[in-house]
Amino acid sequence: QVQLAESGGGLVQAGGSLRLSCAASGRDFHKYVMGWFRQGPGTEREFVAGIMWSGGLTYLTDSVKGRFTISSDNAKNTVYLQMNSLKPEDTAVYYCAAGSRWPPEDNQFVHYWGQGTQVTVSS
Repeated sequence: QVQLAESGGGLVQAGGSLRLSCAASGRDFHKYVMGWFRQGPGTEREFVAGIMWSGGLTYLTDSVKGRFTISSDNAKNTVYLQMNSLKPEDTAVYYCAAGSRWPPEDNQFVHYWGQGTQVTVSS
């Protein structure tokens, strides 16, 4: 069993920045591919970014490239999502995920989800 705990969400003005954290714990979590998904009001959950614990390979969806960065601190068992130049359309609940496929775009391959953290970007 893997536990994922997100933190760092909040309210920010357009153009601002936030950093989300996902602390992983439990059995064999380093075997999984880590990712961030988001779900805005009335929309389906969508992939945002992914990272592999080993080697640090990263993958970002096109809409956030150049603005978001995903990283990990293996010593702290934590994955981060640095979000810059935020836009109102980035408003969503952001979920940390642990999955079995690379790149981790398809949520049917997600094995574990965090509880989610709200990000609200005001215009």
